Amino acid sequence: MEPNRLTIHELQKRFKNGSLTSSAITESVYRQIASVEERVHAYITLTEEIAMEQAREADRRIQEGNGEALTGIPIALKDVLCTQGARTTCGSRFLENFIPPYDATVVKNLKEAGAVFVGKTNMDEFAMGSSTETSCFGITRNPWDLERIPGGSSGGSAAAVAADECIASLGTDTGGSIRQPAALCSVVGLKPTYGRVSRFGLVAFASSLDQIGPITKDVEDCAIMLNVIAGHDPADSTSVPAEVPDYRVFIGRDIRGCTIGIPREYFVEGIDPEIRVAIDRTITTLERLGARCRDISLPHAEYCIAAYYIIAPSEASSNLARYDGVRYGFRAPDAENLLNMYKKTRSSGFGAEVKRRIMIGTYSLSSGYYDAYYKKASQVRALIRQDFDTAFTQCDVILAPATPTPAFRIGEKIDDPLQMYLYDIFTLSANLAGIPGISVPCGFTEGGLPIGIQFMASHFEEGKLLQIASAYEKNSEHEKRIPDL
Repeated sequence: MEPNRLTIHELQKRFKNGSLTSSAITESVYRQIASVEERVHAYITLTEEIAMEQAREADRRIQEGNGEALTGIPIALKDVLCTQGARTTCGSRFLENFIPPYDATVVKNLKEAGAVFVGKTNMDEFAMGSSTETSCFGITRNPWDLERIPGGSSGGSAAAVAADECIASLGTDTGGSIRQPAALCSVVGLKPTYGRVSRFGLVAFASSLDQIGPITKDVEDCAIMLNVIAGHDPADSTSVPAEVPDYRVFIGRDIRGCTIGIPREYFVEGIDPEIRVAIDRTITTLERLGARCRDISLPHAEYCIAAYYIIAPSEASSNLARYDGVRYGFRAPDAENLLNMYKKTRSSGFGAEVKRRIMIGTYSLSSGYYDAYYKKASQVRALIRQDFDTAFTQCDVILAPATPTPAFRIGEKIDDPLQMYLYDIFTLSANLAGIPGISVPCGFTEGGLPIGIQFMASHFEEGKLLQIASAYEKNSEHEKRIPDL
């Protein structure tokens, strides 16, 4: 087996017994990139020279006995995370040549742990999208079917892990952008509780919804990554000073006696029949392991899409006001005056989907409409959170589909924004409530497309998610496959 197919914990053992070095695994990753990247297009920027230098330093640390959990592990970063000395584009023409003067806190944490940075992954422009089709750097393709989308907005991060172009990656999740592409690419994706991981150095889309999390090859690797990136950060005012456990202790724990809630509102018309069969099979597996599955209700679930697509664009409208062509980033040439420069810069610098969301958000926040839209959506959001609080008095975790259908074909929904928005119907509620969620592979369609299952837990209960998800992963009966690239 090529070493780039191994997991983090498998590589740790190889490093420890001396049978593999970080330099060797990093070279293996770049060989794989050279072989498949032209077809997958998971990356915007590759940092091979930096990576090989980091790998050599990691080998030195490991030989001296100073290696940590991620020392020497090749990791990819979604191109919305600031990286000192390496460009951060957010998939946008606006930041095409932007090189941050500092690292995001999560990047700093990974550096201190000795991780190797492979490159910056492709994404929907400013994380606004569900398919990685809106990047100004081109479309990322699903490694399982190159004619289909990998999900979004962290599609590049999920595709890179699925295609073995890195060992693990970081993505961001505003309405499902870690869990949805993880499900479509047959990898594991974890969205932590809002405030569990620092957002300092994350280029903001919707500040009350964004959260950084890992995308990995298995659940144990998610726990390892979360151990490194979680924790309080004084540089982020939304970071919560709560104790961070060792998440690896939850891996492999017995789930007998755990109660799993099945929300009746999530099992509606429109779910692909093969996904429904996979979910039923998952429920059977969990019950066989001693868990109790019971029906629950999330009565305001039907309002999630409407509330989200007012709150998120409103916050985006505010956050993206800084891109005006004055301070940094793209500036349109040949402007006649200041106002004309603003108009030309923002019109040509942003893509169609970003402009659509800015206009929706600006309208929702405008004088005379704020109470009718943003304020009301915020009130509905409070009701949605209350629904989850009530549900978690009746169960330990909630099980739901990650997506309504398998990956759709490239171009199939790009001209129908409403259909694209509806694709996040099962994931965005966790962001509105601020709770953690994880997507785990649970099989394939007859056509060979991945299916993912989603678990959600109460605030700061990532340990429960990892416990349930790892138990299911180790005992699931679906065939383990790798994409044929």
